Amino acid sequence: MEKKRFTLPIEAGCENIVNDIIKKWGADAVRNSDGTEMDSFFENLGLKIYATYFPTRNDQEWAKNNRNELQQIYLLSDRFTAKSETLEIDIMQSYFSEQFEIHDEDSPHKYWQVIDRTTGEEVSTSFWNYDSNTKKVIIKETKLWHVYTVGFLAKQIWDVTQMYNHLTNDWGDKHHEMPYDPAFPKTRAHILEDLESWLVNHPNVNVVRFTSFFYHFTVVYNQHKQQKFGDWFGYSASISVPAIENFKKEFGYDLKSEDIIDQGYYGTAYRVPSPAFKDYMEYQQKFVSDFAKECVDLVHKYKKEAIMFIGDNWIGTEPFGEHFSNIGLDAVVGSTSDGLGIRMISDISDVKYREVRFLPYFFPDLFNDDNDPSIEASEIWIKSRRALMINLLDRMGYGGYLSLAMKYPKFVDTVTLITDQFNDIHNKTENTKVSFLPIKVGILNAWGKIKAWQCNRTGHVSGRKESRPYTGILEALSGMPFDVNFINFEDIKNGVLKDYNVIINMGSRDTAWTGGEYWKDAEVVSKIREWVFNGGAFIGAGAPTACQHNGAFFQLSDILGVDKETENTINFSKRDKLSEKKHFITKHLNIKSIETGFGERGVYATSEQTEILGYDSIEGIQLATHTFGKGRSVYMSGMPYSEINNSIVFRSILWASCNENNTDAVFSDNLFVEGYLYKNKNLIAVLNNSFDTQKAILKLQGKEYKVELSAMKLHWINL
Repeated sequence: MEKKRFTLPIEAGCENIVNDIIKKWGADAVRNSDGTEMDSFFENLGLKIYATYFPTRNDQEWAKNNRNELQQIYLLSDRFTAKSETLEIDIMQSYFSEQFEIHDEDSPHKYWQVIDRTTGEEVSTSFWNYDSNTKKVIIKETKLWHVYTVGFLAKQIWDVTQMYNHLTNDWGDKHHEMPYDPAFPKTRAHILEDLESWLVNHPNVNVVRFTSFFYHFTVVYNQHKQQKFGDWFGYSASISVPAIENFKKEFGYDLKSEDIIDQGYYGTAYRVPSPAFKDYMEYQQKFVSDFAKECVDLVHKYKKEAIMFIGDNWIGTEPFGEHFSNIGLDAVVGSTSDGLGIRMISDISDVKYREVRFLPYFFPDLFNDDNDPSIEASEIWIKSRRALMINLLDRMGYGGYLSLAMKYPKFVDTVTLITDQFNDIHNKTENTKVSFLPIKVGILNAWGKIKAWQCNRTGHVSGRKESRPYTGILEALSGMPFDVNFINFEDIKNGVLKDYNVIINMGSRDTAWTGGEYWKDAEVVSKIREWVFNGGAFIGAGAPTACQHNGAFFQLSDILGVDKETENTINFSKRDKLSEKKHFITKHLNIKSIETGFGERGVYATSEQTEILGYDSIEGIQLATHTFGKGRSVYMSGMPYSEINNSIVFRSILWASCNENNTDAVFSDNLFVEGYLYKNKNLIAVLNNSFDTQKAILKLQGKEYKVELSAMKLHWINL
């Protein structure tokens, strides 16, 4: 099988093994990784050459000579309690001194804020001063026993990606690279000059891989060299005095540290965004896209392609935002460990091709004698492959040190299998899309389209255990033949409901993902009620529509048929009972209790018509259905990804949208086996999503197809 869709990470010293691995993995392109160099040997292999370019740290002499134009960040001091009328706050007490230094050249009184966290009020600048000798803020005439914090600007004196790689790979005394900021006009001009010089000096490079553009997502280390805070979507490390001043010119008001620090939560994607934070995001997206376009235009001037890595310095690009297309990129590439990551890359429009860099990285934290990296690679492929069936990426690759990966023959064989299957999907489907079922699904949250496939996530992998009940639903959806879109509450007001069959609202209370205060909006809830009553489908997971208000916690409890006990209704009797009827959603499972992860507890029925399909005496209702007029609803307390829960999510969408008898749905009697219909090719792609041999009967349009699949097998049925 011809394989021409793989980008191979290379490094000097691998010359004797590279030709063999090119044949096994089908590489048609090579690239250098951070910390490696590409010599002339690799440039003469006749392959496409990718080269990494770092716009804001490529010239460290510039960084050293222009420290006043390094990138900045808003940080928040620890919380200090006033035990006397004067309080001294060591603002850098819990930060890594090799990563940050205080930026006090511009007036602290103008750009910093001291907040009384007990009252939430800002302390007047007449009551505090900053001592540049002791690096402390001194607050006078405090309110005794109140808690105070300082929001302050700091310089970023170690690039986050290089710092992470340095600490992970034990690079020892390798110099610390500092990021400089194009918000300063002089530095902006220099970046373009340096890029053009680099382009001239790299004539053999075919693809310039921007990693990424200018501002890194927020990662903050503490004094122990450990991560203190990290937000893959965070904007707090993109701030600067020029940005603050230019923002005021454009939006007409002062941007404060609290607008970015957000009470110490740093404006994460989990927070319902304030108007000021949304304005700042808009400002940075416009700035980043305009300057990134200048960089891309320069690359095109030298007849090279420009590709952007979705990660690292990607803040302000927002691939699903309205300014992204302005950049004019040829391609995007991103790393992933699951189907969610695949869809976040594959669903990006306005580029010629899309590429994935699969985890794991070829780094010593996983490639060592105590670990088998082939296991992780296989698990990631099984999850990712489902999403590739729905929206296939154009290219794939890996990253890290090739010499390290070659020490593990089992891993090499695993990647060979993965590349064989990736190319097989391309060759069999010939870019024909999988056949979608006639069901359009809208994921409703405070962000909408701009955060597509990012809901309830904390990074380019799905994240922490608290998010698993909800990312599990999205993970399931990433590999299902539905048209999935992301909408916000303004979209609801603007009449978008008419375009959808199913609306899903999921997550924890008081987060952007469920909506928080948005559920007090009478127009929003009324429009959804009318839509469901007339035949729409509403699926809620965790704390959907949650906002304690006017006698209910779930504001659409009348649709869902359930509410959550918040001890406001603890004196009311609950008589929840597991339904004895067979239901389409669960009849094939023969289970009564469901794995919910860290899903919501204490949910109870509010209607006699609520049908409880999953119940636990401690957790409460885990899964329930309800009808509302002509419409249907499903409630899930949590659905971490598993084969059982994948089936529950699929069948819930079919049932809620009245499509349980749809003849184009491919049903399998084995939870580990899934089928994907390609009508135009007369094919069914069958996946074994396990490491064991599986037998299954697939049903489609009244016909049955028996299969037996070895571990991880991809099989094709010709109709």
